[in-house]
Amino acid sequence: MANLDIEQTRNQARALLDSRIESVTALVRSRQRITELRDQLVAAERDDKRAYVQATKDGWSADELKKLGLEPAAVKRRRAAKRFAGPDQDSGLETATSIGE
Repeated sequence: MANLDIEQTRNQARALLDSRIESVTALVRSRQRITELRDQLVAAERDDKRAYVQATKDGWSADELKKLGLEPAAVKRRRAAKRFAGPDQDSGLETATSIGE
């Protein structure tokens, strides 16, 4: 059996661990970014709902807004869910309609 150098072996082991730590660090950063983006989406959807309500308070009817392509956000999500449900729409299966649900 060859003579093993303890220091060299420790350095090699550290290098292997460092590369593993780097990959898990990248994964954590990615997950943190997803969480931040989801939080931003929730805030944007809340702002959108408030702006829609304000537009109706300012005299715009739902029909007028719809003609402008500005349906309430909830309506858009329901339509998207129906579109992707496919032929099994009546099967009772629910489909996710937005991120985080």
